[in-house]
Amino acid sequence: MTLTTHQRDRERSTEETSSQARLDQCPECNSEELAHSADQNELICQNCGLILEESNLDHGPEWRAFNQTEKASKSRVGAPITQRMHDKGLTTTIDWKDKDAYGRTISNRKQKQINRLRTWQQRIRTNDSGERNLQFAFSEIDRMASALAIPDTNREVACVIYRRALSEDLLRGRSIEGVATSCLYAACRQAGIPRSLDEMVAVARIGEKELGRTYRYIAQELALEIKPSNPKEFVPRFCSKLGTTSAVENKAFEILNLTLGHGLHSGKSPVGFAAAAIYVASLLCDEKHTQSEVAEAAQVTEVTIRNRYQEQLKAVKEA
Repeated sequence: MTLTTHQRDRERSTEETSSQARLDQCPECNSEELAHSADQNELICQNCGLILEESNLDHGPEWRAFNQTEKASKSRVGAPITQRMHDKGLTTTIDWKDKDAYGRTISNRKQKQINRLRTWQQRIRTNDSGERNLQFAFSEIDRMASALAIPDTNREVACVIYRRALSEDLLRGRSIEGVATSCLYAACRQAGIPRSLDEMVAVARIGEKELGRTYRYIAQELALEIKPSNPKEFVPRFCSKLGTTSAVENKAFEILNLTLGHGLHSGKSPVGFAAAAIYVASLLCDEKHTQSEVAEAAQVTEVTIRNRYQEQLKAVKEA
């Protein structure tokens, strides 16, 4: 009996479905732990090692590269989109070298033409005040983030916060430097990166009072979810600056866990509280670190350490 076209299509679909079902588990050990190889050419059972499917398709580029320089020169794609540039990195960049693709110097006539193209390229990239604002603000964020060793991911977050502040017209009556510094500080607070206001002011072009006022305004208007700073976040960095042993660092964590449980840090600066815990830990571990050394590492005053460490030392003795 001759099969109709509809019947043949249905049988073919049934065969494909059963073939797909067979690939969901290993026919040798009935295991469902299947994985592709690193080059995506083979489907392998992780339990018994049976190769279930093999493909000769090469999904990589047709060229070979033996180091990062060769790979970058042969790649036909540009840099990824980033929020750290005012145009998100989508525009064409004209190189400053007056050479062609083969490295040969171009003629004087071509050099004049390239110079005119560079001029118009610069004008087109910043054709309005908003883009010039973003360009200057993002350069400030990059400068301060580099000085404070803040990761690139947090710089991206700071730039996103600044874009939101600019789109909601929160910069009226405020300096670009102040809002940019506040956005970077907010990004650090959201990611739990221990950076104090004093450290931000040290690399910023604004004062502490303006930074605090602008930061509170930006966080409130944009409804940023920012948790209070934990003093334990500052301990590893301060101990590294002082060159203490691991015993002092572990003891400082124990002191902070005890005092934070009693609520002694409420209403106090987390930086000074962490510095006082390190000083108490150095005393209990018989390491010589003066109050001035700890204060210099934490960028706080000795008076702050004297006021905080007495409370912590009393809590440790009572425990």
